[in-house]
Amino acid sequence: MLKAKRAPLRRPPVLLVGGAAACALIAVTVVHLGIGASGVGIPEIAGVLAGNPDPHTEAMLWGSRIPRTLAGLVAGAALGTSGSLIQGVTRNPLAAPDTLGINAGAYLAVVAVAFTGLDVGLLAGGGVAFVGGLAAMVVVYLLTVGGVLTPGRVLLAGAAVTLAGLATADFLQILDENSTRGLYFWGQGSLLQTGIERPLAFGAVVLCALLLTPSLARPIDLISLGDETAESLGVRVGRVRPAALLLAVVLSAAAVSVAGPVAFVGLVAAVGVRMLGVGGHAARLPIAGLFGAALVLAADAGAQLVLPPSAGYGELPVGVVTALIGGPVFVLLARRIVTGDADVGAAVTAIRPLATRNYAVVVGLCLAVLAAVIVVGLRIGDVHVGWGELAAVLSGAGDSLARDVIAYRLPRILVAALAGACLAAAGAAVQAVVRNPLAEPNLIGVTQGAAVGAVLMIVVVPGAPAAALPLAAVVGGVLAIALVTLIARAGGGLDPTRVVLVGLGCSYTGSALVQMMVVGAHMNLSAALTWLSGSTYARDLSVLGWLIAPILVGLLLVVSARPVDMLTLGTDLPRAFGLALGRARILILGSAALLASGAAAVVGTVGFVGLVAPHLARRIVGSSTVRLVPTAALLGAILVVTADGLGRALLAPLEIPVGVVTALVGAPYLIWLLRRRSSG
Repeated sequence: MLKAKRAPLRRPPVLLVGGAAACALIAVTVVHLGIGASGVGIPEIAGVLAGNPDPHTEAMLWGSRIPRTLAGLVAGAALGTSGSLIQGVTRNPLAAPDTLGINAGAYLAVVAVAFTGLDVGLLAGGGVAFVGGLAAMVVVYLLTVGGVLTPGRVLLAGAAVTLAGLATADFLQILDENSTRGLYFWGQGSLLQTGIERPLAFGAVVLCALLLTPSLARPIDLISLGDETAESLGVRVGRVRPAALLLAVVLSAAAVSVAGPVAFVGLVAAVGVRMLGVGGHAARLPIAGLFGAALVLAADAGAQLVLPPSAGYGELPVGVVTALIGGPVFVLLARRIVTGDADVGAAVTAIRPLATRNYAVVVGLCLAVLAAVIVVGLRIGDVHVGWGELAAVLSGAGDSLARDVIAYRLPRILVAALAGACLAAAGAAVQAVVRNPLAEPNLIGVTQGAAVGAVLMIVVVPGAPAAALPLAAVVGGVLAIALVTLIARAGGGLDPTRVVLVGLGCSYTGSALVQMMVVGAHMNLSAALTWLSGSTYARDLSVLGWLIAPILVGLLLVVSARPVDMLTLGTDLPRAFGLALGRARILILGSAALLASGAAAVVGTVGFVGLVAPHLARRIVGSSTVRLVPTAALLGAILVVTADGLGRALLAPLEIPVGVVTALVGAPYLIWLLRRRSSG
């Protein structure tokens, strides 16, 4: 019996897709103009356009609505076109201005100039953003050159640069709140404008850049066939690729200058156009610009409709909404990334330890260093405590002021030490299962899942007992790591790089969910953001009980060291020795989630401890879990206690959140690790 052949799917005509995108953009623009807190809607605007002047409506249009809509059009068109350019010349379906760190670099440059107090002017500020974005792209290139260039590893380099840039920008804003006032909200991506001058100026820049894109369309089409093929057809790849990337940076810098680093617009717009079957870049580039503009305006309109400012809600940045859209898209695309690491892992056991026979000496030194940083932490802060006063208080004497200061600092230092130990143990467990030394609870979304669970508990059950908060955080963290693992495995095997990429997408989505809930529930925004940055502020001995269960789980990891060690050997060998691989992975990942979530419930989302501490411990004592986990826990405690002390002392009486300090250390450390892996 003959089977009928399935007719091939026909691509929709380019004119049809382009026309639909243009109509959608016009409709979204009209709706966006009619939304706001002033009561001026589409009927009032239509009346003005029909020749019935109304001073209030006209003032609202020109003073607020038109600048905001124009900013969305400019930023969206620039980011959509930039994403399509980058994906075309890199042949990477996940490459975009935000995933490669370009937006973060531009944002950091603007914050740095504002920190210096210089008034560089409108267009010069755009030039500063361009320099920052270009520098970020160069760093990503340097992190990947010399190694096997795969899409996954380029994206890891982009994520590292993004995290480093954002951590530095946060630190600069904390250092001088007056000079950088208002930049944090703008840093989430916002269309709020003080006038029409900025959108018009950078709109002209974007228009000039867009007029140059047709000349690059055909060369990019040929590059998509491979560099050698393009060269044989007369394309100078060495010139076309840098030119396209520079143009993409110009567009991204203009978008950041207008609306801040709006997340995932370049990714979603470029992917959407490609999925609609639009072929050549002569059509892809302009249609991606239309899609990007429509996405930004639709996201901003949706934010104002769901959480209207007129109802007493705060302004929800448009970047939060685009992150809620783009994060899942990034995850779905990342699950298809193939890096070749699924079989060989990331060689977490390949480091030669420095101390193999002197483990007791290593533990003793770590304990001595931990005791030293605790003592120093008791002395430093907004109120200085001398050595003599500290000794008197510890001996049961001393004046009342010194006793009060020590009684306030000691609990938070103990909390910091135990939370750091839990995070480090969680990182060691995750790295053993994933077989990737770059995996850690913050990067794969566990701490963000814990934050979602904790904030959701506060929003849904505001009168819940205090013990419900860590429980909700643990549930959120466990669900997050389960989701990341399931999605990553759906792509075929537990690829170490894919796990981190999927985790990054879930992390972005979780952070956006938390910010939306904070705004929607009328929470104290500054307090919520401080907690989300990781803080030990005002922690007392009562919260130490929340860490009992995570500490017991950490001890169980050491006791059950053999299965953990076997997981680092791959899949075939552990099965040959009778290990139930699936069950072991679930139990160990669940333990890691409980450790990280318990710490997050106490000190917030402190990142990079689970990356730095296990890696240092592995270099010192090797990969044996019996030695690795205790050493990593001690190093994690030292790191967080040190970060807490520095956060209290550097800008006293102002405190720097401990998570910002660890990010300033951990993000460059991640960049260094990536560079070593590429050169290795």
